[in-house]
Amino acid sequence: KMCAKLDCNYRAASTMDLNDSTSLAELMSRYVSTETGFGVPKDGWRICLAHEFKEKRKPFQAKDVSLSNMIEHVSLGVRYLRWWYRKTQIEKKAPFIDMFRALPLRQIYGAPLGGIGGGSITRGWRGDFCRWQLNPGMYHYKTVIANQFTVCLRRCGQTVYQQVLSTERPPTLQGWNWGYCGEYAFYHALYPRAWTVYHLPGQNVTLTCRQVSPVIPHDYKDSSLPVAVFVWDIENKNDYALDVSIMFTMVNGSGHKDDKSGGHWNEPFHLEKDRESVSGVLLHHQMPVNPYTLCIAAGGVNANARHLHHSPVSSPTEELRKDKRRSDDSVGRERTRPGLYFVFCVRQSSARGCRFTFILCWFILLTFCLNVRWRYTHYYGTKGDAAPSLSHYALTHYSKWEESIDEWQRPILQDGSLPAWYKSALFNELYFVVDGGTVWVELPEDADISGGLRPEDGGLPAQPEVVKDYGRFAYLEGQEYRMYNTYDVHFYASFALIMLWPKLALSVQYDIAGSVVQHDPTERLNLMNGRYSPVKTRGVVPHDIGDPDDEPWVRANAYMIHDTADWKDLNLKFVLQVYRDYYLTQDEQYLKDMWPICQTVMETELKFDKDGDGLIENSGYADQTYDGWKVTGPSAYCGGLWLASVCMMCKMARVLNCESVYQRYRDILERGRAAFDKLLWNGKYYNYDSSGQSMSNSVMSDQCAGHWFLRASGLGDDDYQVAFPKEKICSALKSVFDLNVMSFSDGQMGAVNGMRPEGVPDRSSVQSDEVWVGVVYGLAATMIHEGMIEEGMRTAEGCYRAVWERMGMAFQTPEAYCEKGIYRSLAYMRPLSIWAMQLALNNRPNHGKTTDTDVGQD
Repeated sequence: KMCAKLDCNYRAASTMDLNDSTSLAELMSRYVSTETGFGVPKDGWRICLAHEFKEKRKPFQAKDVSLSNMIEHVSLGVRYLRWWYRKTQIEKKAPFIDMFRALPLRQIYGAPLGGIGGGSITRGWRGDFCRWQLNPGMYHYKTVIANQFTVCLRRCGQTVYQQVLSTERPPTLQGWNWGYCGEYAFYHALYPRAWTVYHLPGQNVTLTCRQVSPVIPHDYKDSSLPVAVFVWDIENKNDYALDVSIMFTMVNGSGHKDDKSGGHWNEPFHLEKDRESVSGVLLHHQMPVNPYTLCIAAGGVNANARHLHHSPVSSPTEELRKDKRRSDDSVGRERTRPGLYFVFCVRQSSARGCRFTFILCWFILLTFCLNVRWRYTHYYGTKGDAAPSLSHYALTHYSKWEESIDEWQRPILQDGSLPAWYKSALFNELYFVVDGGTVWVELPEDADISGGLRPEDGGLPAQPEVVKDYGRFAYLEGQEYRMYNTYDVHFYASFALIMLWPKLALSVQYDIAGSVVQHDPTERLNLMNGRYSPVKTRGVVPHDIGDPDDEPWVRANAYMIHDTADWKDLNLKFVLQVYRDYYLTQDEQYLKDMWPICQTVMETELKFDKDGDGLIENSGYADQTYDGWKVTGPSAYCGGLWLASVCMMCKMARVLNCESVYQRYRDILERGRAAFDKLLWNGKYYNYDSSGQSMSNSVMSDQCAGHWFLRASGLGDDDYQVAFPKEKICSALKSVFDLNVMSFSDGQMGAVNGMRPEGVPDRSSVQSDEVWVGVVYGLAATMIHEGMIEEGMRTAEGCYRAVWERMGMAFQTPEAYCEKGIYRSLAYMRPLSIWAMQLALNNRPNHGKTTDTDVGQD
């Protein structure tokens, strides 16, 4: 009866109209009681395994550009094609952005496995292992169909039920029992954990698989471990006992073409320590670059259990039928031929059920970036033999990880003023901290990150304490935009790091500061204008710290479309982050170290104030993070960032008792504010730019970005109104909400980047009519800071509903999408800015004093 009822309800949930105001997760939660899954939380992203998304989108391509924009960018296309051919066909390397081979949308991904910065594996919401990042920053999108969990039920020695827990029916592996009915199961994600609940038709048995990764705020040890735990809880609601078997199969290979070259090999292990034992098999992958070892293991099974640790098989269903029983001593230690290996646990259940625990971990022999080593090797060594110890540690510590995760998430989940969609978005968007091509490495003792300029000369220590103690951290702009620590985008995403792992946020800042003083005179062609310029100019913030397919940190600025030394936002975003980070951490040494670098980049920035009115001007091309949207003269976006940065320089000068610097920037601020209001304020909002061209009075959703950082940095009304009058900010935000949000797609898709005053999107560029998810979350945070909580929530909700519920882009939130049909750059860094919303919510009146979890204090 239970299964029949669930079948009906899951059918209703999986066939609902996703345009309905009720979300899929909310509908499913009505139908699925806490009794139908072991410990599944109420909040999170939930989906039936039989669900099919109605909306199918395609990646942005050249043919999607308007005729006028296409004509304008013909020269860029020709230069890019020549460069792309040389890169891919002659150098045999992947381009940092591949415009000809954009990733197609696969609506399959779930929460990634593993800790921060040691590689990642993604298990999809239907249970398939389908995305691999075990070569740092380089992704392999391949579903390895044989990597599965299989269940077998026996009664009185006879098999009564057997099933591969996959809805797939592949043309291979015909001896396996495929085709589990997805209408009897659902997936639930609340990152860093996920649950899959399987109801076995006709058996009165429920399986709950809980996936746990050690992603824990303010934890700099366990959060670095490349390991995940699968906890299987079996609920037997029959009045008789059953023997339950769960088998975990994994191929020695990731579906990569190099698998066929051979050389992979396998070996079993057994480790007993502190009265806890773990047994498994090591799958050694002999890749040409960065060879690695996968480890699958099982433990935590009581003395009544029967273990079959490893065996090469062609048909796991046949192995289940045989019910082989081996003792630990029967497992040899010799190397075995490549093949299919599994960990097999059998246990007689009580009337209430039983639990099995599996561990998946990996160890990558890193050949990357001048002798650096993974952060986790600080605890487990560099020889590649740590997997047994790592799996044992995971087995004995995952319950503590979950306690820490519960303690962190509980205050937000129990806040009745926050909507369910927001709680899901806030935690699930954190997937990118792990699955953003992320690397977290330790430095050699003799490494120097200062760029060669010492503190006495206005530079940095060779190894600042935070870098020495916590290592270096880098993540990609996006899985398709392969550049590490892209700084104009990190500006938005950095809220997640500074609030949850502040030492990593500061480490990134030290790296950027060291790069400011460096100079790479190598002349390089800029694809946009066809001119040559140095790869890196001294005195400016780099666009990024390099390509993972090259030598990041050594060769910066993999981005070569524009000469970013002329960009107007990078230097300013550095200054704004420095003060915000100081405000949230109260790290005085950090502020002192950053102060001379801030003065350097602001001196460089002052050259963009051509007329000396205290306000910088844009150059007439796309010279900021909106690198496809031209801007001329003083602009709302860059001009606002400039005023906010000048305001921050005043604040820092006062903290550090530099009165002469304070007076200088105070004068600039007063003149700049007057020019900003005179040139850009139109009575309702700030114009896009001051050029007077036909689109200069467009409404930009991101026009208050500078003000947003002032608010996030604790500046009150008296402080920030020196730069932006409160009444003008509120009027501008209201205009953005009315036009960019509510007049765009019926208010259901977030905020479009550019909107005309008459209520139609600005289609003057390839980016002005896009929605940028990370920008929308930052805009929502700005609204919340100004007391526009309902408007801010409505704005951000549109993005979440569109991405996670209608478009099927879970765990691959894109940089951008248009109103219809198109998306761009799947799995992108910027949406981590949703944590700026949480910072704003923490600062609500009467919300109470912020805690260490709310801000970046360790």
